[in-house]
Amino acid sequence: MTTLAILADIHGNRPALEAVLADLARWRVDHVVVAGDVINWGPFSAQVLERVASEGWAVIRGNNEYYLLDYQTPRMPAAWRDYTLLPWLKRQFNARWHAVIAAWPDTLSLRFPDGPPIRVVHGSPRDNTQSIYRDSPEADVAAWLAGVEETTVVAAHTHLPMDRRAGRWRVLNPGSVGVPLDGAHRASYLLLESDGRDWRAAFRSVPFDPAPVLDEFERQGFVDEYGITAQLVVEEFAQARLRLHPFRRWRADRRPGAPVTPELLAEFATIDPWPYIPAAYHVNR
Repeated sequence: MTTLAILADIHGNRPALEAVLADLARWRVDHVVVAGDVINWGPFSAQVLERVASEGWAVIRGNNEYYLLDYQTPRMPAAWRDYTLLPWLKRQFNARWHAVIAAWPDTLSLRFPDGPPIRVVHGSPRDNTQSIYRDSPEADVAAWLAGVEETTVVAAHTHLPMDRRAGRWRVLNPGSVGVPLDGAHRASYLLLESDGRDWRAAFRSVPFDPAPVLDEFERQGFVDEYGITAQLVVEEFAQARLRLHPFRRWRADRRPGAPVTPELLAEFATIDPWPYIPAAYHVNR
């Protein structure tokens, strides 16, 4: 019987990837597939990319790979001009790695003889930034999956493990290897084992030490160079919770137009962030 390991959203977190690799060694896995966002956010993007490439895994691009490939090109959306961390991402990779990622597909169709075909995407088949949550309305999810032949779909991007139904589709999310957002420093991934008719899903959750990530941010002078956005990213790794998204929502709601300053960040640190965090992430409170 075929056994697959599905990883996603590593985001340049080398300690988390190493923890997953150690756990994977316990299982007989026929193939490993990575559902996007190998790079960015974490400080070890180049090292993580090199390790993933050396393993020979099947990998698709997520939105963070597009940030690398399309930044400062005619394809770059206007909104990216406000993404202050893209220069930091760009300088981490030489032309060789650009060429490697440029050749990755955006989606995969896995077709093994002993299980139903699987479509692997990052967000949804329509958009690599579209999030499919456990509580997304079934009619919406079915519309997003319209035209997908495979009845088993693996989607990532939300960083939340999931196994749900929507119309004729079963939708799985392996969770995030590198940026857990449920308050626990545990790397998540998914094992799928065929039983001849369907895929049995087992979600793995592996502890890792975030200290090397935080130390590397400090060594690189990340916050000193990139300011408030960088500070919120560091807090996401330290707390395993959303910080940048609720900060932006709170600022738009309570301080619209206010300059993004250390004083504004200090004010945000005093408020209850939960009203500004999407309900799907209200886990392990």
